[in-house]
Amino acid sequence: MSELKLHRRSILLLGAAWAAGLASQAHAQTTETTSSISTPAPKPKLNSTLATHTGIVADKGEAAMLTLGSEEALTGAIAHYQEIVAGGGWPTLPNKKVGKTTKGPQIVLLRQRLVAEGYLPFDALTVATPEVFDDEMSQAITAFQINHGVAQTGTVGDKTLAELNVPAEARLAALQENLIRVQIYSKGIMERMILVNIPSMQLETSHLDRVYSRHNVVVGKLDRPSPALMSKVSDVNFNPYWKIPASIVEKDIVPKYLADSSYLAQMHIRVFDGVDGPEIDPSTIDWSSTPPERYFFRQDPGDFNSLGLVKINFPNEFMVYMHDTPHRELFGGNARLESSGCVRIDQVKTVVDWVLDGQNGFDSATYDANIASHENSVVKVDAPIGVRFMYLTAWATEDGAVNFRPDVYGLDGTGFVLGQPEPKTN
Repeated sequence: MSELKLHRRSILLLGAAWAAGLASQAHAQTTETTSSISTPAPKPKLNSTLATHTGIVADKGEAAMLTLGSEEALTGAIAHYQEIVAGGGWPTLPNKKVGKTTKGPQIVLLRQRLVAEGYLPFDALTVATPEVFDDEMSQAITAFQINHGVAQTGTVGDKTLAELNVPAEARLAALQENLIRVQIYSKGIMERMILVNIPSMQLETSHLDRVYSRHNVVVGKLDRPSPALMSKVSDVNFNPYWKIPASIVEKDIVPKYLADSSYLAQMHIRVFDGVDGPEIDPSTIDWSSTPPERYFFRQDPGDFNSLGLVKINFPNEFMVYMHDTPHRELFGGNARLESSGCVRIDQVKTVVDWVLDGQNGFDSATYDANIASHENSVVKVDAPIGVRFMYLTAWATEDGAVNFRPDVYGLDGTGFVLGQPEPKTN
């Protein structure tokens, strides 16, 4: 979806009058919380409106979330918010929802709030009926919602109100915190990139700094967080086997097998005496006293496979990858912290088609034929395509959008840029 530009106007004139209304502390940002083990799982509670959507947006010419111009864009945003803070920030809004028929003093205050950050032009304060919530205000709220990862309603509900009431000082601090991240992530950026932002739970494919497609993704749970990394695509694995990590064997597989002896067979998981060893009967092993790394667990290819029907590999020290999933219902929620660290991609076929487009005659029909074969196959990727798993809670794009997302892993203020975050227990 597009991220809308802010109006850069003289917003400081109202600052002094608003300073007294600023909240003393930053609003605690939270998510509506929407492995790689794929077991029959309860469906998440779905939101009536998704905040972000998956699709091809190449015709819109949108700037990617990370480009060669990202550092300059973010530096400009920091200067802009420094001016806002120096002018007294913006007003705190009353705890009241705003619909399209709402009128009164709270609408006037909302106008002031939107002008302060640049979502409305300054002359929006001098309209004939400033107490009326008009179409221009609704469009401004929609732009604000897009830039904050909130479902676009064009009205002010609880989540939008909470984001509007985050103090300007907190927004400035977030932009400053993310500058070093943008500087490092943008090093070695390639013409073609796959960009994953963990806090926004989104992926972009980009070519020459413009977005080709944008996808909802599932990222790591709080206690199994996704790492931040820099790499490049190496290959695409169709109908993949899942070589199950020892940590997941210990935490998920063995406990489920001990609770239900048919579990491994139901999930098409085989146990081997080493990676190249013979298959063994799991019922002959005393799992209560056997370390998880002693045996090799592997799930056969198929619709049931935890990796789904395709996997995208790239060299990294964390043993993570991007992949399909049999649990596509997870993409229907707004908070998607549900994996064991890998990234699951909504409509992954679009990404794979883009990655392999034109390579040895590869096209969409080739993808379909590879999947339909039910045979495991690996296609090496010839074109250089960069990969970034980023932790950006604030960023600015070349086309003028300033974006904020919740600090889902609690890493702001720690100096975190790259690596494996520490698990959180709550």
